[in-house]
Amino acid sequence: MAELQQVRFEKMVYGGECLGRLADGRAVFVPFVLPGELAEVEITESKPRFAHGRAVKLLEKSPDRISPPCPYFSLCGGCHYQHLGYTQQLELKKDLVKDQLERLGKLTNLPEIPITASPTAFAYRNQVQFHPAWRENAEVPASLGFKRASSDEVLPIGKCLLIPDEMNELLPQIELEAGSAITRIAMRSDSEGEIMLVFEGESDEPPELSLDLPVSATYLSPSGRSLNLSGNDALVYRVLGKEFLVSPESFFQVNLPVAEEMVRHILALVEGKQNLSILELYSGVGLFTHFIAPHASQLTAIESSPSACFDFAGNLDEFENISLYEGAVEVILPEIVAQIKPIDLVVLDPPRAGLNAKARQALIDLAPKEIIYLSCDPSTLARDLKHFGEAGYHLQSVHAFDMFPQTAHVETIAALRQE
Repeated sequence: MAELQQVRFEKMVYGGECLGRLADGRAVFVPFVLPGELAEVEITESKPRFAHGRAVKLLEKSPDRISPPCPYFSLCGGCHYQHLGYTQQLELKKDLVKDQLERLGKLTNLPEIPITASPTAFAYRNQVQFHPAWRENAEVPASLGFKRASSDEVLPIGKCLLIPDEMNELLPQIELEAGSAITRIAMRSDSEGEIMLVFEGESDEPPELSLDLPVSATYLSPSGRSLNLSGNDALVYRVLGKEFLVSPESFFQVNLPVAEEMVRHILALVEGKQNLSILELYSGVGLFTHFIAPHASQLTAIESSPSACFDFAGNLDEFENISLYEGAVEVILPEIVAQIKPIDLVVLDPPRAGLNAKARQALIDLAPKEIIYLSCDPSTLARDLKHFGEAGYHLQSVHAFDMFPQTAHVETIAALRQE
């Protein structure tokens, strides 16, 4: 057995781990422990300047520690903070956003960073992805589960506390026969109460399906084809009274009440402004587009996902002041900068990796008056805000949204204005 070290933990860091110091002074990062706690730690990865480890035994517990309600917590890699009360989770996330912006973004004199809580700390997700856990006996159907926190091994589960009961009730009823070549199953629930199973596999041909469940089903092949197997071929999500049709392979926000609060926040940022020339990057199926389009004389959107572009066209059909480009932002934006200038407002919602360097430079060349940046990763947000600051943009406001309770993830909306 590896040698154990006693470590006193100092502070949480972004990503779900807690920082402590080894006997030689190196920083060690360990999940599922809290500041102030003393633990015996096994080193799982050792580098010259830092290490990663796992807590083998807690010697002294934090008064903030609570008993996690999920039996899979710390085994499953989905949740990071079930050992911390929800009020403390919100404070932690707010502090971590501030830390990332100051430390990585080199931002000073930050405005106050409020955080909007999720109305429910559990059972909030309308989408979840399961992996099949194949048993040694190939004749036995696979059970479904999540990747373990420390490996790619699949942990079979009976119930996930982050999804509603009606989705959990389907879990034991889904059986995958050996040889089906299914690699992943997404379960999605929309605003109509419709549940859709989205199967992904290694074959271009869909598996044989015997369905005796009140759900819709779709198969996504490796080539990207979407094949409807049963029921509806799209989902309906309702946000602030507006219905959005979403294809099985298109992204949509997983926590609708928090998504509504994000829309309200963006509407407050554009309140009273009319006839704007707007550019929207990573527009998805048109969720935010629908609500900012009435403030635009012309709105230009860019989205790379073909299915999202298809959904966008239907969801925004009522507007005549919108044009959509299908393709990667870093490819299209540099090509159209000259023809869309001048731009009053840019709204962007990039993936976790943030802005591609080419896209960021094209945006700086475009020189919009204002930028509203929706981020799902404060570290890449901090990096991009640093570049915008160097280009003459001033941070007006930052607001965090807890889209993903119990996890280390947090959404942030930053508003910037050109000096």
